[in-house]
Amino acid sequence: MEWTDPISIFLLFVLTVLFIMKTEKFWNSSFREDFPPGPKPLPIIGNLHIMNLKRPYRTMLELSKKYGPVFSIQMGCQKMVVLSGYEMVKEALVNQADAFAERPKIPVFADTSKGYGIIFSHGNNWKVMRRFTLTTLRDFGMGKRAIEDRIVEENGFLTKDIESCKGKPFEITTIINAAVANIIVSILLGERFDYKNPTFLRLLSLMSENIRLAGSPSVTEKSNTNGYFHNDNLISLVNNLFAAGMETTSTTLRWGLLLMMKYPQIQSKVQEEIARVIGSAQPRIEHRTKMPYTDAVVHEIQRFANILPMNLPHETTEDVTLKGYFIPKGTYIIPLLASVLQDESQWKKPDKFNPEHFLDSQGKFVKKEAFMPFSAGRRICAGENLAKMELFLFFTSLLQRFIFHPPPGVTSSDLDLTPAVGFTTPPMPHKVCAEPRS
Repeated sequence: MEWTDPISIFLLFVLTVLFIMKTEKFWNSSFREDFPPGPKPLPIIGNLHIMNLKRPYRTMLELSKKYGPVFSIQMGCQKMVVLSGYEMVKEALVNQADAFAERPKIPVFADTSKGYGIIFSHGNNWKVMRRFTLTTLRDFGMGKRAIEDRIVEENGFLTKDIESCKGKPFEITTIINAAVANIIVSILLGERFDYKNPTFLRLLSLMSENIRLAGSPSVTEKSNTNGYFHNDNLISLVNNLFAAGMETTSTTLRWGLLLMMKYPQIQSKVQEEIARVIGSAQPRIEHRTKMPYTDAVVHEIQRFANILPMNLPHETTEDVTLKGYFIPKGTYIIPLLASVLQDESQWKKPDKFNPEHFLDSQGKFVKKEAFMPFSAGRRICAGENLAKMELFLFFTSLLQRFIFHPPPGVTSSDLDLTPAVGFTTPPMPHKVCAEPRS
C-alpha cells in the first residue's frame, strides 16, 4: 500500500492523533478511581457534544440529577469538577474555603488581565489586591452615608431621564447601565457622566460587549507588598471594579423591572409598602428594615434572575476530599450557583418568582443561608455591600415614582422570562413603559 494514497494518509492521520492523545493523557488515565464520576468524554472534544453551549449550566443541572452533587465533566481537554446544591457548595467554598480559594488560569482572561487585578488574579497578588480594594472602598465611603448620598443623587438623574419618555415605550438597558456605572465611576474618578456623553456611552458599550463575548460558546503571605502596586495591577483592578460594579447590578435591576411588569400585583404591593413607610420622602437605606415585603422582592429578584449561574470558576489549592471523592490540587472547579438558588431542599417554589421565599408567616423578612448571588467564601464579591445598597435604593425609588407596564399591545403574560446568552444572564431585550405615579 502506497503511503501517498488518500486512505493511507487518513490512516496515518488517525494514528498520529491517537498517539498524541495517548501521550497527552487525553484518556484521563492520570485520574484516580475515586475522582468524581461523570459522563464519558470523547477524544478531543470531551463532553462538548452533550452540552447546551449557550446555557451550559442547564446541562450541568441535569447531570447533577444523575451523578449527584459532586461530578466531573470535560470541556475539550479541560477536566472540571462541578459542585451542585447548597450543602455541597457551602462545604467547599465556606467550610473548606482555603482549599477552594484559587482561580484557574483561563486563556481569554489571562490575555486581557495577565493575572493582575482582583477577579482573575492568583496567590499573593489576589490577596494583596483584595485587601487593598476593600480598604480603599471603605475609605471612599462604601456602606456609609457618603455613597448612599451619591446613589440618591443619581436616582434624581435617572428619574428625570425616564420622565422625559412621557410614558412612551423605551429600551431601558442603556440608562440603567449608565446610572449604575455612574456610582462606581464617581467612586473611582470623583465625577459622574451625562447619560448621553458619547465617551461614556462608548465605554458602556465596550464593557457590555466584552461581558457578552466572555460568555459566548467560543470562549502565603509576604509582609512586603509594595511589588504588587504598579500600573498593570491598577489598570486591571479599575477595569474589574468598573465591570463588576456596573454589569451585575444593572442586569439585576433590569430583571426587577421586567418581573414587576410580569407580576403587576407584586408591583402594587411594593408600591403600597413604599407609600405607607416612605410616602413622598426620598428612599433611604434606613427604610429597608421597615419594608420587609420590598426587601423580600429585591432578594427574590436576585435569586430568580440567577445572573451568574456557574459562578466564577475556582481552583483547588491542595489535594482535597469532598463527599468521599478525591480532587487533586489544581483542579478546575465550577460551584454551580444556579443549583443553590434553585435548590428544591431550600426553596418551596425554586422555579417560580415568589417573594414569600424571604417572608415568614407574619410577613417578616427572613434571611436564607442558601441566598448566594454574590458567591461565598474567600472569593465572595468584594462589592456585595455596595450592590445591596444600590439595588434597594434604585429599585425603591423607581417604583415610588413610576408604574412599569409593557408597551401597548403586549400583555404581562406575553413577557418572556428566558434569559439572554452572555457571561451573565440578562433578560432578553425588551421595551418598557413608565407611567408617572400621581
